[in-house]
Amino acid sequence: MAKKGEARERITMVCTECKDENYRTSKNKRNTPDRLEIKKHCPKCKKTTTHKEKK
Repeated sequence: MAKKGEARERITMVCTECKDENYRTSKNKRNTPDRLEIKKHCPKCKKTTTHKEKK
């Protein structure tokens, strides 16, 4: 359970090609207020694609 005033929040990563939700991670919303974008392996596409933070 998150503590009051905690900076980290859980986010879902979505593949930009197939729109599949593949990864769950956390980020510090004070240090990175904009959307996170990471290259990860997509099991559905079977290749490395860009994954963006879900809205």
